[in-house]
Amino acid sequence: MVRQSVLSDALNSIKNAEKKGKRQVMIRPSSKVIIKFLKCMQSHGYIGEFEIVDDHRHNKIGVNLNGRLNKCGVISPRLDVGAHDIEEWVQRLLPSRQFGVLVLTTSKGIMDHEEARRLKIGGKILGFFY
Repeated sequence: MVRQSVLSDALNSIKNAEKKGKRQVMIRPSSKVIIKFLKCMQSHGYIGEFEIVDDHRHNKIGVNLNGRLNKCGVISPRLDVGAHDIEEWVQRLLPSRQFGVLVLTTSKGIMDHEEARRLKIGGKILGFFY
């Protein structure tokens, strides 16, 4: 398998395991961005618990799936989004208004689009899930 980006490979393995109906998936290698993205997915209830396994080379992440995830993906290249443009990108990438989450990296950290809109800050789009 050709590595595209670490985040893209991690989300593809989660999506493929979810399609096959598996209950757990191992992601490697690990990164801080993947962990923050997974925390965002977990806070919205799309995945269960996850744990970081240290194998003294690259860390692995074991993710428990709960069957709620339909699609997740990475937006590459990471496009700049202003605070007033977030709604336009939500309409472009998500299937409906009340369904799905955009994940942004901002100056305040990695967060979902609702929190970024509430804080009135923009950033770069990392990806989406629904």
